Amino acid sequence: MIKVTFSLDADTVASLERVASRLAIPKSQVVREAVRLYGEQLGRLTQEERDRLLGVFDEVTGSIPERPRAEVEDELAELRRSRGRGGRRSPEARRP
Repeated sequence: MIKVTFSLDADTVASLERVASRLAIPKSQVVREAVRLYGEQLGRLTQEERDRLLGVFDEVTGSIPERPRAEVEDELAELRRSRGRGGRRSPEARRP
């Protein structure tokens, strides 16, 4: 463990002491767990952010054209064939 020093206001210290007493754990453990939980929360979206992103998703997916599956599979097969035929690294492409 590494010892550190922080300045806390009286209300925060009182809250820290209450939590430590209620949970019957050391104050340093309360601080460690609080910092860990705070760090986990930073990676989460707020409800407003989630709603905005879902709105964007709905907008984007609504503009995806519907095509028959066979048409999509044919297009993908053609792309795979064309990639297999060459490119800058193929022997055919290097010939003058």
